[in-house]
Amino acid sequence: MGAYGQDWASYQSAQPDTSGLSFVFAKVTEGLGYTSPVWVAQRDHAKANGLVTGFYHYPHIANDPVAEADFFLRQINLAPGDLLVLDWEWYGQNVTNAQARAYKTAWLARVKAKAPGHRVGVYADRNNWLTVDADSNAGDFLWIADYVPAGQPRIQADWLFHQYGSQPVDKDYCHLDAAALRVWALGTQPQPEDDMPTPADVWSYSHGDKPDVHQTLANAANAAVAAQAGVAALSKKVDALTTTGASDAQMQALAASIASNPALADAIAAKVAANIAARLAN
Repeated sequence: MGAYGQDWASYQSAQPDTSGLSFVFAKVTEGLGYTSPVWVAQRDHAKANGLVTGFYHYPHIANDPVAEADFFLRQINLAPGDLLVLDWEWYGQNVTNAQARAYKTAWLARVKAKAPGHRVGVYADRNNWLTVDADSNAGDFLWIADYVPAGQPRIQADWLFHQYGSQPVDKDYCHLDAAALRVWALGTQPQPEDDMPTPADVWSYSHGDKPDVHQTLANAANAAVAAQAGVAALSKKVDALTTTGASDAQMQALAASIASNPALADAIAAKVAANIAARLAN
């Protein structure tokens, strides 16, 4: 079924008509010194109307691609689902095809490294893609320009977006429907990691492992939490053994379990001492 969108630059207003659109790409930067004066307003307008949003950079191929990638990313306060695009065009720049290819490779690698969790792709017109590109590297997606009916670009490579017209504004088609596109755009968001240490991490940890003070405090706090969990688990074992009657073998196993974890033994000793002190005070 597909979805329809547009791409905007400073030629468009700050709040273009979004009727019938599911996505939009806004130009943010060009080279190392230009930032669109309306891109922030266009972004906010697109998001307010529920569109999947993407942002693109127009290169000056003779420049350092890493510097241009960094300049582009510095302008954007990225949000989950934002798409990032290299507008791979260089008309009138007097550079070689080899330079254009090298720029594409380096820019994509830099943006992927600096913006983990975001889809990074390439916009290219059909001629550049067929005659200049040599490795079919479009990052996470190809956005191809070919002014033929929507969804029918004349290339063999896999594509996701198709720019099929330019009047009165650049018109685009995505072969995913709106719902699938939104899910896809969010698909590389990194999952939060479980920072709680395992028992092995806790018992093997020493302050000398990580001299950073903040990390030391964090590990100490996590060790305390893990020790409390260990105390609770052993308390349940003790309760069960004292209720049912423990054999010598069972008590020896319990003692061995405590002895094998010095930090846990210290925590239990502190808890016992606190209980004794509380009883003596009564």
